[in-house]
Amino acid sequence: MVNRNLVGAHYGLGSWMIQRMSAVIMALYTLVVIVVFLVAPPSTHSAWKALFAQGWMRAATLLFLASLLLHAWVGMRDVYMDYVKPIGLRLTFEVATILLLVVYAAWAAQILWRV
Repeated sequence: MVNRNLVGAHYGLGSWMIQRMSAVIMALYTLVVIVVFLVAPPSTHSAWKALFAQGWMRAATLLFLASLLLHAWVGMRDVYMDYVKPIGLRLTFEVATILLLVVYAAWAAQILWRV
């Protein structure tokens, strides 16, 4: 049996990187949206539809949503690990969060590709 040491310099590095990289992606997407609004603000439904009908905008939005969901997962998992001590309750919260995030992802993809 191998004993894993759960403390140390590298434990959690992957989660930290996911949080930072997803935050960078979300910030870049926000800047792109601000530029789009400054250049040609969509004021009608058809203008919004035309904006999101473009492949690059759908891809960028999907990347933003994936980053948001990963960011939310890591954050919530850390909160559960820090504050929910009974393992059964923590596992229940984690599974519920995963299911909810999967539903959000499917819903967002449906919205993006329905436009």
